[in-house]
Parts: sequence; C-alpha cells; structure tokens
Amino acid sequence: MTAARLLLPLSLAVLAACASAPKQNITVENQSACPLQLKTGQNLTLTLPSNPTTGYRWAIQDSAGGVLRSLSPEVYSNPEDSGLVGAGGKSTWRFKAFAPGQGRLRLTSQQPWAPEVNPAETFDCTITVN
Repeated sequence: MTAARLLLPLSLAVLAACASAPKQNITVENQSACPLQLKTGQNLTLTLPSNPTTGYRWAIQDSAGGVLRSLSPEVYSNPEDSGLVGAGGKSTWRFKAFAPGQGRLRLTSQQPWAPEVNPAETFDCTITVN
C-alpha cells in the first residue's frame, strides 16, 4: 500500500510537468501565426498551399539559418479525395529550433524560369528562439 501512496503524488507531478512543457511540434499553415516564438529543441512544420502543375514552386529565400535547422526537404502531397489531375496540394517543410536568437523564414512562390517577375505569393515570418 505504501508504493501506491507514493505513485499518486509522483503521477501528479509528472502530469503537471507535461502540462507546463511547451509543445514539441508547432505547425504553421499561414502567415497569421507570425511572428513565431519557439523554444530550443522544438520542431516547426510549415505547410503551404501548392500546385506545381501551374509552374509555380515555393523557394526558400531566407531559412532563418541562425536559429532553425532543416530536418527535411520540401515534401509535396496531393489531397487524396480530389481525384483531379492537376489539383492543388500542399508543400511541407520541417525545421528544428537549435539555437537562441532571431531569424527570418521567407519563401516565395514563383515560376523558376521567370526570376525577374514578382512572386505570386510570399510567406515571411520572424522566428524567435529562446
């Protein structure tokens, strides 16, 4: 019975610690989530609407390299239920906050063969890592 009495307070302490710990994974799907505050060690998943069949591709212009480290290259996925050839999907990038400081994560959507033309879309987010 003594072990059970010890487990209850220990369980409550673990639950309290989990509740106050920051989420390990942060997902951003639009610029309204910016500016973004992360803790060292947190993962950031950025998902943006994408349709490479139009010729427009997202390109990282500034990777917040002083505070973020890329965990994977861009991954494009189609919506499974669309059934339409050429339908838009999503592009996803994964990063990890590795150092305290501030950086800028900026991506532009444009046709790679027309770099002189202004981007169709821009994602620009200030990232602060504590």
